[in-house]
Amino acid sequence: MASALFKLTCFFLLAAMVCASDPDILSDFLAPVNSTGLDGNFFTFTGLRGIFDADYPANFTVTKATMAEFPPLNGQSVSFATLEYPAGTLNPPHIHPRSAQLLFVVDGSLEVGFVDTTGKLYTQTLQLADMFVFPKGLVHYQYNPSSDEPAMAVSAFGSASAGTVSIPSTVFGTGIDDNVLAKGFKTDVATIQKLKAGLGAKAKN
Repeated sequence: MASALFKLTCFFLLAAMVCASDPDILSDFLAPVNSTGLDGNFFTFTGLRGIFDADYPANFTVTKATMAEFPPLNGQSVSFATLEYPAGTLNPPHIHPRSAQLLFVVDGSLEVGFVDTTGKLYTQTLQLADMFVFPKGLVHYQYNPSSDEPAMAVSAFGSASAGTVSIPSTVFGTGIDDNVLAKGFKTDVATIQKLKAGLGAKAKN
């Protein structure tokens, strides 16, 4: 019995390791079903043209190039994003469950940080051309503290679909019972409802 349990445990541990990142593909790339006559256009993404010449948006904005926007990335274990931070804006605490994130500042300055699984906070102030890595699956954020200067960064991910789980909207905007949240945050329901209202979420009792 113990031997069977040990083997089963090893199997699940191995399966978890195998599934911990994008699966390897058995071909050079993944073409659309029934596609013929592919050329360089299929492997070209033009969705970022002009982004470095345009005015900054009014709010924090992410422009992604993942397999959803750029299908040839499927199976290639890589994706990309540009992040624009008008003065005083924040990319709220969030995680990427399937990849680390490598951030490169191309304009302005950013305050960044992440929290590890022991609860330790790592922070840094990044200047133009600085890079920072956010380890896979850990809560992290970026903030532009300037009152008048925007900032921009580009990010690379080790997954064609790194995924993003926003902590504020996930915790307060997905219908978790107010009483559960109040107990979890050691506060009262009225405070939870104020937080939900601030995020445009509906209270749920």
